[in-house]
Amino acid sequence: MSYRLSAIGYQVDANTQVATITLNRPERLNALTFEVYKELRDTFQRLDTEPGVRAIIITGAGRAFCSGGDVEDIIGALLGRDLKALHEFTRLTCDLILAMRRCRRPIVGALNGTVAGAGAVIAAACDIRIAAESAKIAFLFTKVGLSGADMGAAWLLPRLVGYGHATEMLMTGDFMDAKRAYEIGLYNRVVPPPQDQVMVEARAVAERLARGPSEALGMTKQALEAEAELGLEAALEYEADVQARLMLGDNFREAHAAFQAKREPKFS
Repeated sequence: MSYRLSAIGYQVDANTQVATITLNRPERLNALTFEVYKELRDTFQRLDTEPGVRAIIITGAGRAFCSGGDVEDIIGALLGRDLKALHEFTRLTCDLILAMRRCRRPIVGALNGTVAGAGAVIAAACDIRIAAESAKIAFLFTKVGLSGADMGAAWLLPRLVGYGHATEMLMTGDFMDAKRAYEIGLYNRVVPPPQDQVMVEARAVAERLARGPSEALGMTKQALEAEAELGLEAALEYEADVQARLMLGDNFREAHAAFQAKREPKFS
């Protein structure tokens, strides 16, 4: 199944059950418009329960992943809006990130090139980031006179790279190359040229996750967020409850049966 929204390509491989979202404005370095924000939000909300989807890849067409908000279609348009209208827009951008984090399907970012501004936050909201060597990254918001804390960046980034690195990146807005982003833990893997190798690697990761126990992976994703706000005793109680419930499920039984039969498990 595949189709194209206004500036987003979307397809699902029925065999692997991996959905691929492609930002598809290569002539504008996949800059975001108001409509693209809405389509991305709605797509991730839908994918939380979409039948036949067990993992997601998000990538960009051409030589960039995403260069952030479109200078003409968004930044220019926002200058004439009042506070209420501006708040409606900022809530929309935050709702996209919330939809990504609430989506129980694993999300793999295939960062095929430049990752900037809102694109950097979208990348940070992915569960795993596979980057090309050309995928320099910057949280550019202070460069345009705005807070570096945009779209959840000040919540996401310290959890990925630590408080010190996050502070520097969000305050300076400077670009960081892929090698350094990997060194500080922002990128999980950096893939050498050619550029299409990024998607090869991302598909391999997504397909592996899609073969895994979907409910358990979804609970893992939820636990990583929930336990960040809990003390040790509360976190242990949370995990004890979740794990006991999963032990009642079919996938736990299937893992045992597969071990006894010396075969790979077939998780549902």
